[in-house]
Amino acid sequence: MALVKKLGKLRGDPALLLKQPGKFLPAAWQGRYALPNKKSNPEIIHQTCMISDLPSIRSWPKDGGPFILLPQVLSLPPGTLDVMQSNIGMYRIQLSGNEYELNQEVGLHYQLHRGIGVHHTAYLNNPSPFKVSIFVGGPPAHTLAAIFPLPEGMTELSFAGLLNQQRFSYSIHNGYIISNQADFVITGTIDKNLKKPEGPFGDHLGYYSLQHSFPVMKVNQVYHRKDAIWHFTVVGRPPQEDSYFGYLIHELVKDLIPKEFPGLKSMHAVDVAGVHPLLLAVGEERYMPFRDKKPEEILTIGQRILGSGQTSLAKYLIIAAPENNESIDLYDFPAFFDYVLSRIRWETDLHFMTRTTIDTLDYSGEGWNSGSKLLIACCGPTIRQLTKRIPEALILPTGAKSIKLFCPGIICIQLPGFTTYPEETKIIEIWQAALEPHDLMGTALIILCDDIEFTTTNWANFLWVTFTRSNPSHDVSGVGQFIEFKHWGCKGPLVIDARIKSHHAPVLETDKNTVAKVDKLFSKGGALYELNKHRPY
Repeated sequence: MALVKKLGKLRGDPALLLKQPGKFLPAAWQGRYALPNKKSNPEIIHQTCMISDLPSIRSWPKDGGPFILLPQVLSLPPGTLDVMQSNIGMYRIQLSGNEYELNQEVGLHYQLHRGIGVHHTAYLNNPSPFKVSIFVGGPPAHTLAAIFPLPEGMTELSFAGLLNQQRFSYSIHNGYIISNQADFVITGTIDKNLKKPEGPFGDHLGYYSLQHSFPVMKVNQVYHRKDAIWHFTVVGRPPQEDSYFGYLIHELVKDLIPKEFPGLKSMHAVDVAGVHPLLLAVGEERYMPFRDKKPEEILTIGQRILGSGQTSLAKYLIIAAPENNESIDLYDFPAFFDYVLSRIRWETDLHFMTRTTIDTLDYSGEGWNSGSKLLIACCGPTIRQLTKRIPEALILPTGAKSIKLFCPGIICIQLPGFTTYPEETKIIEIWQAALEPHDLMGTALIILCDDIEFTTTNWANFLWVTFTRSNPSHDVSGVGQFIEFKHWGCKGPLVIDARIKSHHAPVLETDKNTVAKVDKLFSKGGALYELNKHRPY
């Protein structure tokens, strides 16, 4: 990891090689690991099996079938076997179920804007067969490389070699790229014009991604090493095992952030909120230092974040500029929201993007892969003292079941289940209009929810409910709301309707029988009791 971080710094500032040769010359020399190493007749091609011989892991009760959850899917542009032009991505693979022909077909879940999707588009206009290789296992660095947000033009094979400090070993067999170090390799050809239902699947947002049509791969062969190990993970409402990927990515790229996004000091894709639904950031505000500060430069930074690579999947982006060199910790949620909510001007600091694309796995929008985004930019001195009690003037909406102060300035209200947008919107507007004459200055944010006890239990629950169950354009409103020259704002508290809507995906719920079996394994007398007894937490 240290090597990759040094090479990342060199990429951001090549002059470091001359300024600090003792520190960076060894790293530059170790850059030779980026060149993949081609070999012939690897051991792995001498053992084969069938798809039905592979472990059939089904994580959640309503999953459409067993999936490969840690695959490295390699594809190439038409007409080449040059691995330096390859793309490796982690796209889940459904092994059976639905309409797939067992041992003959598997399903690949990927979108056309991904690297493999770009190749798919190219093959549509090319007579060559679209050959793909799926690797499972091998060095952990290879798995991490498959999900890493790399610069345009850099293959994941190079990054895997750098991270592993050993050149990626591969071979070419029957026209397919083979990873010599993988535990399993599945080769096949994607039918360029065929799609079949894939899913449902319990995903990392904490809900099921529903069944949709995705590309199908016709299986050619399944290879494996002797004594092969099947690598898999657990995916579900975070934090789960895949949360560690996010941590590692952050550690490796944090030194590159200022170069990739000038003026950006730090950024946090909030794992407990499902990663993409909520992004927090801190940026510099250097424009017009001789006048009262307002969001200007951080608006530019925020727009760049929402237009770049993986960060473009963010649905809510809250970016703040430090006041008087104060430090802002993006991982201290109470302090961050206290800082923002005591300074935010709802009249001017909200910027919507409507009728745009959102994460395919996020079902809060008005259609599949369709929704909105909200950029909240905060800069300037404190303008309100956040209340530590429920204001006496607060009128509860009709049918409200309970109200609770979550933290200073944030109030949650439990309402009956959501019905339909036109009716619900009118009811909320009438309630908010009744609040306009009252002083609610110390209340900055009101969250409407289904289960107030669950929502207010901790910050993880609060952030997950609020930002995974709301679509900014449809579910964000406010007391004293107005539109002025096409800019929407509100004079009183912002209101987010975070109730579950009829079009939302089902929430992941654990199977009680499975939980009981696992608990028994870790209880006294169980096979895993010793592991549980010595846990450090």
